[in-house]
Amino acid sequence: MHKVIFDTDPGIDDAMALLFLHQHPDIDLIGITTVFGNASIETTTRNALYLKKTWNIDAPVAKGLGETLDPSRPHVDWPTGIHGDDGLGNIGVPDSIDVDLDPRPAHRFIIETVRAHPGEVTIVAVGRMTNLALALREDPDIAVLVKDVVIMGGAFDVPGNITPAAEANIHGDPDAADVAMTAPWPVTVVGLDVTTKTVMTRKLMADIAAAGGERATLLAKISQFYIEFYEQHVDDGMVVHDSCACVYVVAPHLFETRSGAIRVVCGGIADGQTIQKPDSRSFPTSPWDELPSQNVCTGVDADAVLALIAETIGRPA
Repeated sequence: MHKVIFDTDPGIDDAMALLFLHQHPDIDLIGITTVFGNASIETTTRNALYLKKTWNIDAPVAKGLGETLDPSRPHVDWPTGIHGDDGLGNIGVPDSIDVDLDPRPAHRFIIETVRAHPGEVTIVAVGRMTNLALALREDPDIAVLVKDVVIMGGAFDVPGNITPAAEANIHGDPDAADVAMTAPWPVTVVGLDVTTKTVMTRKLMADIAAAGGERATLLAKISQFYIEFYEQHVDDGMVVHDSCACVYVVAPHLFETRSGAIRVVCGGIADGQTIQKPDSRSFPTSPWDELPSQNVCTGVDADAVLALIAETIGRPA
């Protein structure tokens, strides 16, 4: 069993990833920490509580910070054209959810949970890396106690999706991402290099809903807004970014990886760009030196990933 803390900004593809983690038999979902990104921190936290209640998820929800690690960074508008005004495809999520939050801020929840389970916790982070950076800033020694960190973000050998250089999660808080990717814990980055190849068709989503009962039906309803957005980018369906990171936890053999230190550009026209120095290459002295070697996903068996997602979230409750 993989003990997982899911650091998330729900978000439509976050909802699919959450259902995957909740229903996969090899995942023990021990916490949900929220971060701003696909919507404000108030909205993403409310959405996490809504999904927890609706899908009968036991894991506690801890609210994260609602601004970037560097608070002087200018605010970026919420992507309502991708995730809707409510962050979940305009399905009409109630304004308040009768579920208690964990009393700890998200970064403190991460610290205390990792220390309670040394060497056992995998952090799956699919939004801004702000909570991870805050946890490392407050207690840097937790890095050696974390089993794995799997990040959905970045673009290494392909263009970004928010600028030509940057992927949205990393661009949303580059300073935090650089802290997270250079820390001495084992990181695997599941970025646009593989997620853009993993497209769930309308038919597959409909088949999942038909097989999976109420939970999958709600997910299909949430996903329609996302599918409509992706009409301008793919022939049919939607890209399942965040679920790819969750699949990596239980089926890393479905991905090809490359090792090497990673840095994130902070500032300028390439703000948020992720750059890896491959271990297979030598360079003169650079800011990548003496940093931990991390893994970047460069290839994927997309059909197998989609089949595993469908099998998992299509399983009736």
